[in-house]
Amino acid sequence: MKSWMNKAIALLDRSLGNVRQELNELDWKEDLSPNNKKLCQHLSAFANHPGGGFLVFGVEDKTGSVIGVTQEKADNIVERLSSLCRDAVNPLVRLDHVVEDYQGASLLFIWIQESAIKPVQLSGKGNTIEDCFIRSGGTTRKASRQEIGGLLLNSKTPVFEELHVSKLKTQVEVLTSLNYGAIYSLLEKPIPTSFDEIIYWLSQEKMIVDIDGQGYYITNFGALAAANNLNNFDSLARKSIRVIKYSGKNKTGESIEFPGSKGYAVGFESLIQFVKSQLPGSEVIKQALRKETAVYPEIALRELIANMLIHQDFTIRGSGPMIEIFEDRIEFTNPGRLLPSKEIDRLIRTTPESRNEILAQAFRRYNICEERGSGFEKTVIAIELYGLPPLKFEETENSFKTILSAPKSFADMSDKERIDACYQHAIIQYYGQGGMNNASLRRRFGMHDKQASQISRLIKEAIEKGVIKSKDPESDSKKFTMYVPYWA
Repeated sequence: MKSWMNKAIALLDRSLGNVRQELNELDWKEDLSPNNKKLCQHLSAFANHPGGGFLVFGVEDKTGSVIGVTQEKADNIVERLSSLCRDAVNPLVRLDHVVEDYQGASLLFIWIQESAIKPVQLSGKGNTIEDCFIRSGGTTRKASRQEIGGLLLNSKTPVFEELHVSKLKTQVEVLTSLNYGAIYSLLEKPIPTSFDEIIYWLSQEKMIVDIDGQGYYITNFGALAAANNLNNFDSLARKSIRVIKYSGKNKTGESIEFPGSKGYAVGFESLIQFVKSQLPGSEVIKQALRKETAVYPEIALRELIANMLIHQDFTIRGSGPMIEIFEDRIEFTNPGRLLPSKEIDRLIRTTPESRNEILAQAFRRYNICEERGSGFEKTVIAIELYGLPPLKFEETENSFKTILSAPKSFADMSDKERIDACYQHAIIQYYGQGGMNNASLRRRFGMHDKQASQISRLIKEAIEKGVIKSKDPESDSKKFTMYVPYWA
């Protein structure tokens, strides 16, 4: 017996007791009404009701006598109601059903589940939010404006990742559309031998939505994470990752594009390998052997690409995430500005807010990116180890860009690059050692002790710019003074 059946039977007992009574949570009927509009009103009302509600078929309308239903009639009722749930109310309403013996007769019990997104209204041309219904006094009636306001207050805001991106699909179509094997591999789990187990797991992962045995919808998250081909999903086709390599320092030269269209999670490793294959290497001669080493740290590539994918704004149509490789830099651009609560100079080490939390959590579980809040910090640490210029952030009207620059000596860096590097180093040292000093900043730039005076001048300029400050303003010692970010 299904878990909700105990409640349904208890309510039916109460409704059909010595004194018959109508209940907000349950309505019994002899057969299905031919009036689709009336049926949709019941679906709307029960889906708006706390905990949902039950329709029971096989009880005589006038007398309340239990007469039962045939299996054929039950199947027809379920099929018709399921169709109305998909096509005639908005948002989609979910059902569960079972045929159960009650007082010696077979009754069809249907549980209309409460919708997280409210109000559930009748869909169709001319219908508005006011075409929604509630249960009151054991009957179904149209909701008042005040009651609609109450439903809105108790509604979950729709999440992009949970919305449907496909038409209703069969089990086979789902399994051929999504590369579930790659996701199991990322999670280091064996692939189940049963397709039913895989389908149930995909549902738990929020990659698909099971529509009461009628089929499955693939969600935006399912496609974005695991699609074999994002081009098969019309609304996500432009969200494939573009990688463009230019031959010079601007966009006028020849270019090469990455042809990938896989979901972000299942295609992440091949994307990383392609990007690495397009980057210049430094040739090092050691013990008579030549060895290629990477100019850019791999952990920085992984974190910046993952950040670009996770934080993009999917509501901006016609553009997707893009990686542009130039001779002297790599630019990672995603659609969407920073969230209003974020400041561009406070992105390192602060706890991030994500527009796409389901995608962000999945990337962490799949070991694609680092733990929450540490991505930019690990990137900057890697940048310093490789002797690269500071990480750059740029915000435009509809996009956000992170720039990873090729190696430069201290002498070749601009004044702004030096100050930004000083500020970022101060953040890393503040959380690691309590603060930076002249010696740690010299090491960051790969400079020797005799260049301490140049670093002292840089520290003075950074203080004047207001990006760092002395950790102990009362100290007279310059040699051992520690510095921290301005906000510390």
